[in-house]
Amino acid sequence: MKLFSPGDGEGFVAAFVNNLVQLLILAPLCMTVLGFSPGLVYGRILPGVAISFLVGNLFYAWQALKLAKKENRTDVCALPYGISTPGLFAHVFLVMLPARQLAIAQGLPDPERIAWHAGLVACFLGGLLEFSGAFFAGWIRRHTPQAAMLSTLAGVGLGFLGLAFLFQIFAAPVVGLVTLALVFVVFFGRVRFRGGIPATVVVLAVGTLLAWATGLAPVGGAGAAPLEHVHFYWPRPVPGELWTAFSGGHLVPYLSVVIPIGLLGVLASLQNIESAAAAGDDYPVKPSLVVNGLGTLAAACFGSPFPTSIYIGHPAWKKLGARAGYSVLNGIAITFICLTGTMAALTWLIPAEAGIAIILWIGIIITAQAFEVTPPRHYVAVVVGLFPGIAAWVMLVVKTSLAVVPGAAVLSPELIRSAHAAGAYIGGGFALEQGFLYSAMIWSAVVVCLVDRQWRRAAVWCGIGAVLSLTGLMHSYLLAGRDTALDLPLLTWLNGQWQPGRSLFPAGGVALGYGLAALLFLLAQYITVPRADNDVA
Repeated sequence: MKLFSPGDGEGFVAAFVNNLVQLLILAPLCMTVLGFSPGLVYGRILPGVAISFLVGNLFYAWQALKLAKKENRTDVCALPYGISTPGLFAHVFLVMLPARQLAIAQGLPDPERIAWHAGLVACFLGGLLEFSGAFFAGWIRRHTPQAAMLSTLAGVGLGFLGLAFLFQIFAAPVVGLVTLALVFVVFFGRVRFRGGIPATVVVLAVGTLLAWATGLAPVGGAGAAPLEHVHFYWPRPVPGELWTAFSGGHLVPYLSVVIPIGLLGVLASLQNIESAAAAGDDYPVKPSLVVNGLGTLAAACFGSPFPTSIYIGHPAWKKLGARAGYSVLNGIAITFICLTGTMAALTWLIPAEAGIAIILWIGIIITAQAFEVTPPRHYVAVVVGLFPGIAAWVMLVVKTSLAVVPGAAVLSPELIRSAHAAGAYIGGGFALEQGFLYSAMIWSAVVVCLVDRQWRRAAVWCGIGAVLSLTGLMHSYLLAGRDTALDLPLLTWLNGQWQPGRSLFPAGGVALGYGLAALLFLLAQYITVPRADNDVA
């Protein structure tokens, strides 16, 4: 297989648009929510992002060529790679924003630098977790049903990539529906544009033109200065800043966020490797995850507080004909944008609405794959695995809506009880949201075991759910204004920050439920008998 194939152009544009949308979210969040200066964002953070992008994309392109040579194939697609979306939002809202607010409340000088330091520490520790996870992730893969891995990703694809962008499409229907129709014609109709023009280029160009025609562009209005920050920014290692950050005590208060996000990053990357294997590209787990961890560590060492991840969407890129070259092109293009300050100009020129139909299509492909490669008898397990991801997205919408409504009530036990009385069980939604990647995989695996009448394996999976719930890594949530956060009271107790009257096991009831379910599955082999498929239960 050659480095560049005809489909790499198409795949590059799709990957570039996907990563560009991430950057279109990242830069404004840093400057508006965190109050970071353009100098910090364009001069330190984005160059750090560039280094992490280059590390991963070049490695995964080389890895694809190596696999193609080993198996004598020409259809191997490199693993997609970029900034972790859950990590991005978690580090902004659950690490850096609280650090900034605390610094302001205490009257500390330079709250911007304190918030950035907190993000660097979180990113560095997350990278260590991702790196360490590479040495036990293969064992997890061998003992987890494929339906459980793929359905977990399908829930993310259906919620965070599917419904989220479908809503945005209908919020700007002229741009959204036309670009969505183009995507459906080309990819579902299995056609190409005459002249060999990549479909993703056509979609992005048409979307941008319609956005300018309908007033969605220029972003920021006529008074924006898109070229103000365009010049070269050399990436610089920040060992001094990292040392100051670690010695400044920015680690302990955010371990409850960093540890779960790091572990979820390992799990999500592992699931994406499984998705690639289901599409025909079976990559070795350990080196794939080791480089992913190194990418996150490189980000922190060069000033970026945002972890990286092996991306969802490998089957979609493979369907486009992408091979290894698209990963190289993606790494070079994103690096160029991050090092030259042209992110500001692109934000002004191209609204996110111009390319979101492509991301929606990726979500559809991921969801479809879970059914395409799963035996029909396990379809029910795939459906069960979809629910937690969709629920997590729904709860994100609920909390985001509360956060932007002036005078909206803060989340409280009384508000949750009132919502439950009205039939809106948001408390259950908040519990399901926390650690949803874990619960999706566990329940899908349980159903696979039950379908195959593997009662003891089903009980083991429920036992894992009980342990995760008891330790607070799953279903345990803490109300924080108009938001929720993972509640890890055991960690708080170990850190010496215990608050009297606080429950040590906030998800203890859920853990008990998992434990009783495990007991039921162990008893099932003694109290039930097999029945024919056409019998009525």
